[in-house]
Amino acid sequence: MTHHPDLLVGIDGGGTSCRAALIIGGARFEARGGPANAMRFDEAIRSITDALARLAQVAGVDAGQMAAARIHAGLAGVMTAADAARVAAALPCRHVTVTDDQPTTVAGALGAETGAVAAIGTGSFVGRQTDTGIRVLGGWGLPIGDQASGARLGRRLLEETMLAIDGLRPHTGLTLEVLRDHADSPAEIVYFSAAATATDLAALAPRVVAAAGAGDATAAALMAEGAAYMAACLSVLGHQPGEPLCLLGGVGPAYARWLDPRIAADLRAARGTALDGALALAARQGEGTA
Repeated sequence: MTHHPDLLVGIDGGGTSCRAALIIGGARFEARGGPANAMRFDEAIRSITDALARLAQVAGVDAGQMAAARIHAGLAGVMTAADAARVAAALPCRHVTVTDDQPTTVAGALGAETGAVAAIGTGSFVGRQTDTGIRVLGGWGLPIGDQASGARLGRRLLEETMLAIDGLRPHTGLTLEVLRDHADSPAEIVYFSAAATATDLAALAPRVVAAAGAGDATAAALMAEGAAYMAACLSVLGHQPGEPLCLLGGVGPAYARWLDPRIAADLRAARGTALDGALALAARQGEGTA
């Protein structure tokens, strides 16, 4: 037996949970499992295996059918081909492809269309899908990447506040607000920033977005900076006028008003989720695209 031609499985795994979906005979079934970040390998494999077992049970699929399914798993924490191969080898199925969660996000948002996705939440990446595959830029995390992300906006806000304290920038309402939040003490900002996680920094992003919308010059400059990064990525990826562009994540849609109007004209709503993308990539196994 090679694979079950009518059985597709998609897996979307992250640090909080994983979701799995199965399509057979035109019907779709879903199940959930625990955390599935590939950097915590044993935990991820347990979570995915449990989710697959639940999925088989709810769909009425036997172990032989599941083992012969075409499966694509998009998991946070997959950094190299060796990481992907290790996960695939540990799963109780013969026809598994594994990537990080970026290609599944792109494929889910665009369906089969050529286009681009900017996924901007706590972290960030920009990707483009064509008929030859998916290419992604960014997603390297703090401190060396995640430009335009919520975490980067928060960090940049603290940087601009310190520059204003030193007299190298004019204070604005937002930087004065940050200073007041820390008892008007530059030292307290330093202590906070030294211990802050990406999540802590991203918690500042909604304030940047709101202040930019209200005309704060510091916040507006940070949003323009993020939009310029996204535009540069789209240029490198070869995004063409008229191709759809989806802004995803908790911060992504906020950039719509800061993009060049020629880019903003291509904005479209996402067609689906990363789980939908995992199913789409499972269906593409053997087609020469990913």
